[in-house]
Amino acid sequence: MHIAVNTRLLVDNRLDGIGIFARETLSRIVRAHPEHDFTFIFTHPWIDDFIFADNVTPVLMGPPLREPLSQVVWQEIRLPRLLRRIGAEVYVSPEPTHSLRSDHLPRLEVLHDLNFEHHPEVLPFYWRYYYRLMARRHARAADRIATVSRYSKEDIVRTYGIAPERIDIVYNGAPEGRRGASEEERTRLRQTWGKGNDYFYFVGTIQERKNIAGMLRAFEIFREKGASEGTTTRLLIAGRKKWWTDEMEEVYRSMTYREEVDFVGRLDDDQLHEMASGSIGLLFVPFFEGFGIPILEAYGAGVPVITSDATSMPEVAGNAALLVDPNDPTAIASAMQRLQSDPDLRRELVERGRLRTDLFTWEKTAASLWHSIEQILPTSSP
Repeated sequence: MHIAVNTRLLVDNRLDGIGIFARETLSRIVRAHPEHDFTFIFTHPWIDDFIFADNVTPVLMGPPLREPLSQVVWQEIRLPRLLRRIGAEVYVSPEPTHSLRSDHLPRLEVLHDLNFEHHPEVLPFYWRYYYRLMARRHARAADRIATVSRYSKEDIVRTYGIAPERIDIVYNGAPEGRRGASEEERTRLRQTWGKGNDYFYFVGTIQERKNIAGMLRAFEIFREKGASEGTTTRLLIAGRKKWWTDEMEEVYRSMTYREEVDFVGRLDDDQLHEMASGSIGLLFVPFFEGFGIPILEAYGAGVPVITSDATSMPEVAGNAALLVDPNDPTAIASAMQRLQSDPDLRRELVERGRLRTDLFTWEKTAASLWHSIEQILPTSSP
């Protein structure tokens, strides 16, 4: 069977959450199924590390998808031609897009969440219009959909009216081969990342949906109490300032303790693990998440988590995190105070987090995604 795969998000040193999902699942699937041929469709020159097995043939097909018009040209003009030319029999996309003009093929798309439906304000106008115009049509036209949480599945059913039996839950995996830091290592990491101080950290795209303004307000409340107790704790924010808003800027500029907030930019996997391992814990309180990979990354680094009691985050965090209302900065600050002042609580949450990661492995993710693909393979498949 010839399976074509959208791999445009496999870009060296620029993997986002969906890119990591694609790398971890596809690398396992192609190796586990040498009886099938896979064509990986890239929009940027690929690296050999992304050609995971001998049954993978890479193809470069532009244009790079930088704005909605190029996206439409790619998926509705160039992609159908390519799929016919290479004789593809199935099409798989790890992101929520395929081609409406390729209905001669069985198609599976991974629709991670509907954040663009519920929080369109975080998107530039033209991308907002594109998703509103195309996402529902793509989802309904796909032969099968995979999504990354029970919450997202229910949201897709409710919002798009898609039958639940057409949607499979394929949870993300936890980072592998990671461990927590020793006390000696934590002391060194506090010097490296916290300027000798304890610190919380956030990781993610810096945009309104991630509740950056609320997190800064909570940190200010938390630090006001710490100042009266003679302690200093910093906040590290890792990620691109992709959609920094006026509200974020206003809150940040009004902070008494803004000098204790460090924007460290985008980090690679090793840097992120190092920063996380030296921290008091992860501060991750978005309004909306389809899954919340940073939660599992923190568990893998052996640190506790404060996260939102909204959307998918309780489903992922389980009993291994402090859950808070993302709309309540005082509640967030209180959770930060609890973690900082209670080492027994931190140890308990770390142990629960370690057990939690056993439920989320990339092997399970890849097997679940392959099961979804199997549902759309033509019956002549070996």
